[in-house]
Amino acid sequence: MVDDLARRFEEHRPRLRAVAYRMLGSLAEADDAVQDAWLRLGGVDAEEIENLGGWLTTVVARECLHTLRTRRRRAEQPHPPDPVVVPDGDLDPEQQALLSDAVGLAMLVVLDQLSPAERLAFVLHDMFELPFDEIAGIVGRTPVAARQLASRARRRVRDAEIPAPDPDLSQQRRAVFAFFAAARDGDFDALLRVLDPDVVLDVGGTIVRGAEQVARGASVPRGGTLSPALVGGVVGAVISRDGEPSTVMAFTVTGGRIARIDVVTDPDRVRRLLG
Repeated sequence: MVDDLARRFEEHRPRLRAVAYRMLGSLAEADDAVQDAWLRLGGVDAEEIENLGGWLTTVVARECLHTLRTRRRRAEQPHPPDPVVVPDGDLDPEQQALLSDAVGLAMLVVLDQLSPAERLAFVLHDMFELPFDEIAGIVGRTPVAARQLASRARRRVRDAEIPAPDPDLSQQRRAVFAFFAAARDGDFDALLRVLDPDVVLDVGGTIVRGAEQVARGASVPRGGTLSPALVGGVVGAVISRDGEPSTVMAFTVTGGRIARIDVVTDPDRVRRLLG
């Protein structure tokens, strides 16, 4: 009986982890929320649960809502959101669930600015298609109020004008490889061709805007090795020095040109992302 319940739970784990990750922006906290759901399941009669997936999603969502509200009550300074970083290649089911409908760094930052209830309503409805009747029960509001929460969140996401990445990874790769080749050769004109005129470069919160400004600072670290990766679902790279990862880069490619580059250089955060 226990083995059968564990098997059924594992079937739902990838989706539960994806829900928790989008709610919290932290893989470690997402894993904690999923583990809490497993422990909670052990304390009830699972045979009486008609829809196990729905029940588990509700439990995970409530755990995430509690975590978000605790952060806010304590006025915590949350660590920057964690993008999912995996080698650019074959993905296992859990990685596919995390990276489907990818949530990039810029989106995670915007989600962090929403109220806990807004974030839950937006994530569950817009990203995972849960009906507002179910969401209402989780946030303790009416379905109409839950719909309004998601609508407010949607407006804030829209107002942030986050560029949508090209869905074709091969097109993303062409632009990113062209960027690195031009940076390596010091080819300023080639960099301008691959960069969107309004490109945004975010290096740990330091922002550079515009193709010319970004191109002037573009370079490939000497003595480093570059490994292709998927970072938050978009094409990126991990740069290592002396065998130790030192930098994670994510490129948002829109219309064949790079519209945004997110760069993580903080050593502790790089280690956490690649953990």
